[in-house]
Amino acid sequence: MNDRHIIRGGPRERQVYEYALLRVVPRVERGECINAGVLVYCRAEAYVGARTHLDEARLLALDPQADVAGVRAALRAVEGVCAGGTAAGQAAADDPGRRFRWLVAPRSTIVQPGPVHTGLTTDPAAETERLLDLLVR
Repeated sequence: MNDRHIIRGGPRERQVYEYALLRVVPRVERGECINAGVLVYCRAEAYVGARTHLDEARLLALDPQADVAGVRAALRAVEGVCAGGTAAGQAAADDPGRRFRWLVAPRSTIVQPGPVHTGLTTDPAAETERLLDLLVR
């Protein structure tokens, strides 16, 4: 299998990346969830990114009392940590790998990361969008 692809006018090798879904679990005791985002980390490209999409109707079908604004805020916070800078808060000084590992650490809150999976890509940002379309939207 050839690991070289033509990207933006030049060859570029595929790189290993890791990803995890962000799940919204409105009632932890029931264990029901909806996918609401994806986190992607590519060490070779020093890339960490998140894209989110909350289907409010699906969330409210699982829990009519769900705090939609709170869930949206939590998803925006994840995107902020990935983006770095002031939006990342204390994590801004951390390298992309540390930010990814912190975000995929198991937690029992309403927004939870799923298991980490791997793949190959020539463009981690485009892969983030592709995974959002494939697994969330």
